[in-house]
Amino acid sequence: MSKNLKPLRIAGVGYSVPETIVTNDDLTKLYETSDEWIYTRTGIKERRVVSGNQNAVDLGKEAAKKAIEKSGFKPEEIDCVIAAASAPPQLYPALACNIQARLGIPDFVPSFDLTAACTGLIYALQVARGLIGSGLYKNILLIAADNNSRLVDWEDRGSSILFGDGAGAMVVTEAEDGVDDILSLDVRADGSIGQYIYLDTPGKNCPLVEPCDEGDAKIHMAGRDVYKFVVTTLPKYVDKCIDEAGMTAADIDYLIPHQANQRIIEALQQRLEYSDEKVISNIKYYGNTSAASIPIALVEGVEQGKIKLGSTAILCGFGAGMTWGAAVVRLREGIC
Repeated sequence: MSKNLKPLRIAGVGYSVPETIVTNDDLTKLYETSDEWIYTRTGIKERRVVSGNQNAVDLGKEAAKKAIEKSGFKPEEIDCVIAAASAPPQLYPALACNIQARLGIPDFVPSFDLTAACTGLIYALQVARGLIGSGLYKNILLIAADNNSRLVDWEDRGSSILFGDGAGAMVVTEAEDGVDDILSLDVRADGSIGQYIYLDTPGKNCPLVEPCDEGDAKIHMAGRDVYKFVVTTLPKYVDKCIDEAGMTAADIDYLIPHQANQRIIEALQQRLEYSDEKVISNIKYYGNTSAASIPIALVEGVEQGKIKLGSTAILCGFGAGMTWGAAVVRLREGIC
């Protein structure tokens, strides 16, 4: 971090998931598959999905409320809201604006969404780092929330088995003790391979002109291409962040990766030569919850005693774009 930037403190983290559980056995009612087939390829046993009119705004509000409570701040002390949402229930109003209203955050504080798919929280953390570091804002609420279950093709076994719904949130603030919780952070993108994961928005041209090709508003993914890209690209950026933090892999207590596929998590684990105790994985019970997966894994890991606070961790993820990123962070006592 530049010496001219103010240091950042992670003050509180929270998460929320729907109550409804869809197991692998449940999916056998939709297409030919089995629990064994899904689990051996993905590491997933079940996922949480929204039901009825529940959506990402509901989940994001609950996660944000918990993060604010843990931070020790009040909603009126938040002066910026950033939401990472790749599958919001509405393109506008922004998810951040909806949650700002639901939480009763006053003074018309700026609230906006950014789209980096499953890397969204790390991108949002980079933006917040710059805003706090410059002194423009002091207390920023970050939210990652998606309801991907509404956007997958439930006749497509290849993609629909992967996704679940959920939300995570983080409050970050200026570190008044001068200790920066972001030891290193790097985000990247390669738009030339954006076709690996894409989601078209529906729409038709004006009837007075030539019609356009209409998208189907469903998630499309080239699974093998994504896997090859991630296992060859993400590890070297994790290495880069560790090096920029002035540390070695052995110096860091935990790996908290995006929960996309257990085989990808294991590839990272092998690269870093980490024991199972240092790697936080809960994909078995939630599936891929997009940008929410890292904060969900972090908070649940603390709740279950797998993560001891007063430690350091690598956060890393990848998503449509293609986007990817990694951060080495300090996890203080009391954040979740």
